[in-house]
Amino acid sequence: MPFAHITGWGMYVPEPVLTNDDISKLVETSDEWIRERTGIRERHIARETDFPSTMGVEAAMKALKIANLAPTELDLIICTSSSPEYIFPATACIIQDQIGATKAGAFDLQAACTGFVYALNMGAQAIRSGSMKNVLVVGTEVLSRFVNWKDRNTCILFGDGAGAFVLQASDQPGGVMSAVMHSDGSGADSLSVPAGGAHCPATEATIREGKHFIQMDGKEVFRFATRVMGKAVTEALEKINLTTGDAQWIVPHQANYRIIETAARHLKMPLDKFVINVERYGNTSTASIPIATIEAVNKAQIKPKDKVVFVAFGGGLTWGAMVVEWTGPLPAKKHVRVEPYRLLARLRSFIRRALRFIEGFLSRKEL
Repeated sequence: MPFAHITGWGMYVPEPVLTNDDISKLVETSDEWIRERTGIRERHIARETDFPSTMGVEAAMKALKIANLAPTELDLIICTSSSPEYIFPATACIIQDQIGATKAGAFDLQAACTGFVYALNMGAQAIRSGSMKNVLVVGTEVLSRFVNWKDRNTCILFGDGAGAFVLQASDQPGGVMSAVMHSDGSGADSLSVPAGGAHCPATEATIREGKHFIQMDGKEVFRFATRVMGKAVTEALEKINLTTGDAQWIVPHQANYRIIETAARHLKMPLDKFVINVERYGNTSTASIPIATIEAVNKAQIKPKDKVVFVAFGGGLTWGAMVVEWTGPLPAKKHVRVEPYRLLARLRSFIRRALRFIEGFLSRKEL
């Protein structure tokens, strides 16, 4: 049975930064009020030209470059997002086309902020089954377009960004060691975007009532998160007979500093073993764990052989955790230049669109 190693990683955040002082000009709040309740100081906000797919592509190309893997070698792309490009097609398919992953299947996975843990586990299981060798997992968010900027309880929380991991098969032990995934749909209405789907299609009334914005019962979500995060970490470690003492790092979903503090107390672990960057990005949902992990790797905090625990919670309600032995890129047999594949992908996409247009025109002419 092969092991699924994280061999590449990449992140992208849009340049514009929205500070707490900036938000205080939109709603009645202050930098001090926001920091005391969330730990957030600023967040990145997508430009008009930024989309989940374009940001996911940027993160994916960086991850492939580190993994020294050509897009054409990918077997599968899993994209997870709380703010997907469309209801359908899948954002993963748009990313597949734009990076030139001509042999890869692609699909979206929706588990809100827990999505990256879920998607990593699905990718790892595909590799461990022997059916896949190379899997790209992308978490990408443009949550700012689902935020009601008049609601100070939610507009202070969310930011935009993307993160990607490459998973590869190896006969060497390491990589993804265990994972747990949980859900409780009885709390679905605690955190949701009520309108826009089949249950409540878009109408003039839903738009007027603001049902296309994120709606959250903050107190209920806080209670839920603090209850499940520590338990999920312990459960994932116990599956492989480890304890919190065996983990070098915990990388939690970056939703709220106070939630992370409470989880650390529950686990009886020092806060300095937690990777925390919520103050600079806010809640980037599915992108928060990869972004935090990548920054820790770049700072040489997370090192090869470290046992790292990812833990997240989100709407659904969903929660989960994963234990990973960090290894890094596999030994390279050749050097791969990734960027040309992106240029060729644009050409290929244009040609295929043109051929479909010609085929359609000829079909109509024959009729």
